[in-house]
Parts: sequence; structure tokens; C-alpha cells
Amino acid sequence: MLKTKFSALLSLLLVLVSGMLVGGFLYRLYNVSVVAAPNSARKADPEEARKHIVADMRDHLKLDNRQVDQLQQIFDETRDQFHQMHDRMNAEGQALHNGQIEKVKAILRAEQLPLYDHWRAERERERKQHRENEKK
Repeated sequence: MLKTKFSALLSLLLVLVSGMLVGGFLYRLYNVSVVAAPNSARKADPEEARKHIVADMRDHLKLDNRQVDQLQQIFDETRDQFHQMHDRMNAEGQALHNGQIEKVKAILRAEQLPLYDHWRAERERERKQHRENEKK
């Protein structure tokens, strides 16, 4: 009887200790994964990234001050070109979208046009709300 109680106590203690070890390991693994995950809510600042890139290039490539100024000018020009391209793409995309709306309206009957306009307005509200929620 004593041996059976001791065996049961030892088994219970072994299960308890193994559960604590596995739980501790999984808790640690979960916390490391959560902390190491990138913060998607915070958007990277392009100017901070640029400063980091320039400093990194200055150190690794041993750039002198004249070269750093030239590099800054190259980055400025490239940024301006990207902004211009982005603006052109937005204008072209908006023109395509407006063309699509006009084509859809052309196939609808007169009584469907107000329903379509209402549907589009609702979709636009949902889209704006979704964008605002993403910013938070």
C-alpha cells in the first residue's frame, strides 16, 4: 500500500513538473514571437530611413562631404520623380475609374441609376471607414 501511494504521488509530481516546464517554454516562445513581430501599425518615416542609409553609405563607402552632398541631391531628384510618377498614376487611375462608372451607367436602366449611385456612395463610406480604422 505504501509503495502504491508513493508511486501515485511520484507520477502526479512528474506530471505537474512536466506541465510547468512545457507551459514555461510555450509562454516564453509566445512572448518572444509577439515582441519580435514588426509593428505594422507604425509607418516608417522616409526621412529617418534616408538619414540611416546616408550614414550607412558614408561609413561603409568612406564618402567625403562632396559625395554625401551629391548623394543627397540624387535622393532628392529620385524622390521628386517618384512623387511625379505617383501623381500621374493617381490621375490615370481616377480617369479609368470614372470611365468604368460611365460605362456601367450606360448599361443600366433609368430606374437603376439612383440605386447604383446609392450603392456607390455606400461603398465609398465603407472604404473611408476602413481606411480610418487602418490608420488607428
